Amino acid sequence: MTAADTAPIQTEPPTTGRSSGARAWIVTGLLVAFMMVNFADKSVLGLAADEIRADMGLSATDFGLANSAFFLLFSVSAGAVGLLADRVRPKWLLLAMALLWSVAQTPAALGGGLAVLIGSRVLLGAAEGPAFPVAQQAALSWFPNHRRNLPGALVTLGVTLGVITAAPGLTWVIHHHGWRAALWVVAAAGALWALLWAVFGADGTYRTDTAETLSSEPAVKPAYRRILGTRTWIGTTAAYFTSYWAVALMLVWLPSYLRNGLGHSSDAAGRLIVLPWVVGALALLGQAALTGWLMRRGVSSRWARGRVGGSLLLIGAVACLAVPLVDGAAAKTALLAVGFGLGGSFATVAATTVAELAPPARRGGALGTMNATVTTAGLIAPAVVGSLVDSHGTAGYQTAVVLSGGLLLLGALAAFTLIDPARDALRPSV
Repeated sequence: MTAADTAPIQTEPPTTGRSSGARAWIVTGLLVAFMMVNFADKSVLGLAADEIRADMGLSATDFGLANSAFFLLFSVSAGAVGLLADRVRPKWLLLAMALLWSVAQTPAALGGGLAVLIGSRVLLGAAEGPAFPVAQQAALSWFPNHRRNLPGALVTLGVTLGVITAAPGLTWVIHHHGWRAALWVVAAAGALWALLWAVFGADGTYRTDTAETLSSEPAVKPAYRRILGTRTWIGTTAAYFTSYWAVALMLVWLPSYLRNGLGHSSDAAGRLIVLPWVVGALALLGQAALTGWLMRRGVSSRWARGRVGGSLLLIGAVACLAVPLVDGAAAKTALLAVGFGLGGSFATVAATTVAELAPPARRGGALGTMNATVTTAGLIAPAVVGSLVDSHGTAGYQTAVVLSGGLLLLGALAAFTLIDPARDALRPSV
């Protein structure tokens, strides 16, 4: 991606290679931190599930619905702002999002009941919906296609790092100062990031992609329906949906499963919750390295991205489906770490695949629409699991894991059979 994605082509000369390269990694680092704050925000309610349910007298279904409310406007916002990102500079979109995150936390942090909590989460979800596609768009705009795997993986890694770093600290805050205090902590983190971004943030200045685009793309921009109708976009979105389902359950219900379903203490659960995220982090870095290595050797992205990403989903599916087959909390916890860790690690594959498929002038919309579709999993999954727990007790958690395994298996099948950016990018415009 290039600056031309979101603004008219600039006439001033680009920055020098050295200064541009340094700035690219500074911006990428800030975007990693952006995603860390983003998922620290999302993780608070899951970490404080028992405390919130006790404080407000909520059933598992009620709590699941409260978490699903976060995604009520999440998907709509992701799609709308994704389209806007093709016209407005990502720097200002990201700054506005981070400021809104902090504002959205304050009503529930100040007090109130379930209605205030739900209203606060709906607003937060609307502000956070576009975060991942716009952050990816901003990061990838500094790099050509063959160098995008690492920065794309690092931005996605921010998701993992956000939970890994936040879970122990926020658990301590929740236990010693209450769950509302944890909301103040993440609100302050968002405000601090916004300040740093206002000073150091910038839009991409890498020009190679622009040159390629000017010489190879037709003057008429392809319709969004043409991009969204490709087998690659459909397969990527379907696979990513199943992966996001796993992520939603990790955020909302896995802490409770570790405590109430597998018998771990609250302190132990606060530490163990990071395991699937660590597995996911290693998978992200390994996938980026392997995909980059394959593509540098001329392997098509059908294999380097589609088959590699599909393999992660397949292994995650097998691990989740195996949970009922083993005895003991330790064995089940290990399978959960592998299943959800690998199953939830498809995001970088999805973003870089769609970035390769879509021309720069349509990239923000293609990414945003994918994210809007995918994140409906976050609207559905928490409520479904809450209903399973209310109807089946602690056995409902395990049923939810098996359901996740089945979905991941379907996602792997979609990745293996449908993803082929080179094929679909060469289709004539319609």
